[in-house]
Amino acid sequence: MPSELPDPVLLRTFVSVAERGSFTAAASAGGYTQSAVSRQMASLEDVWGVELFARRARGVRLTPAGEHLLPHAKALLERFSDTIRALDAVRRLDVGHLRIGAFPTANLALVSGALERFQSRHEGISLALREGTTERLLGLLGAGDLDIAVVSTHKNPDLTGIHLDHLVEDRIHVALSEEHRLASRDEIPMAELADEHWIVADTVEAVSALRATCATAGFIPNTPLRAGEWMVKLELVAGGLGVALIPGMMTPHIPAKIAVRSLAPDPPRRTVYAAVPPHAHRYPAVAAFLADLRSVAADLAKIPDLTPEAKRRGRLPKARRD
Repeated sequence: MPSELPDPVLLRTFVSVAERGSFTAAASAGGYTQSAVSRQMASLEDVWGVELFARRARGVRLTPAGEHLLPHAKALLERFSDTIRALDAVRRLDVGHLRIGAFPTANLALVSGALERFQSRHEGISLALREGTTERLLGLLGAGDLDIAVVSTHKNPDLTGIHLDHLVEDRIHVALSEEHRLASRDEIPMAELADEHWIVADTVEAVSALRATCATAGFIPNTPLRAGEWMVKLELVAGGLGVALIPGMMTPHIPAKIAVRSLAPDPPRRTVYAAVPPHAHRYPAVAAFLADLRSVAADLAKIPDLTPEAKRRGRLPKARRD
């Protein structure tokens, strides 16, 4: 028995000869010479180890072995055709699935817009979304549980071995109550926030990132209020219970009663990337979603730094968000 499947080209020629009863007729239908068809059938008989056709003066007829194998050859060709159609559907993004991950502020500012654009054009792709820290998302990427993730360098994660697509540079600001003693300023030196209560997520990574930022101003932050959800953080800030670092990409979504101020002298920044693991970098759905992420990120990058008016109100003017 042959150890490998025969070439689909040979199978098609075999079926054509069987249906037409002639090497010459099959050659004409397939665009071959008669001798080429004869060689193909001889090759197929060598592969299968059986004689498929009884050669006659006028044409050929199937041998019992050929008659037995003909329906199987047709079925195999149909499976080949099904496979090709399935591959074409994947390439056209008519079918498939895409598993996405992002950290919370990226979900709000980047991913939601990209998902809307992507789904409007590729309704046949099923979507799954996971949210978590950059560290957790990188673990999911490494385990093969995500096809693409939006991550940041703010917490200095290990990005070794992951393909990174740069999306945006995001400046970090400070959020405080509009009644705060420093709210009237356009810029606030980080050192002047040394005595504040800082609101931060209750994770080692988040606290470490905050401490690293505050260390540049020479102090260790006091973090009695731990909250991971942004709605809770912002509510605590609005109530005057503490201050919090806030990414620039969140600024258009800040509610009333909160002032957003630039940090001085050197505002911290984070670089936001789309991370793609090796198994997914040639997946058409990933390439299409990357394009949508880049488009949304480009729109986001057009938002200027906070104007004094916007800082006093805590959010960007509506006209500048377009």
